Amino acid sequence: MDQDKKDDVYDEFYDCVNMQPKELEEWLDTEESRSVGDSDGGESTGHKSGRRIVAIKRTNKDELSDDQYDHMNKVIGYIHRHLAQKPSGDIENSDWRYSLKNWGHDPCK
Repeated sequence: MDQDKKDDVYDEFYDCVNMQPKELEEWLDTEESRSVGDSDGGESTGHKSGRRIVAIKRTNKDELSDDQYDHMNKVIGYIHRHLAQKPSGDIENSDWRYSLKNWGHDPCK
């Protein structure tokens, strides 16, 4: 990925991920966080992603790896797809919101 593309991914990631690392860590410790997402008996994909997002947000931009940029791109795609599937009604305590929060985006902010 060239530097221009990395800059675009970085900016878009920080636009999409609206939770701070500490806030996301605290959320990942909740039962609600663990109750959603696809998993094969272990940790869900979104929950694992949330932990990676915390690490990315705590890494200086010039120290981010290509693997981290790839994950940032995955996070952007997930958030955009998921936001397009917003359910009707109250989202405050919905699995839809909980899944998004695992990926670092709180739609109620």
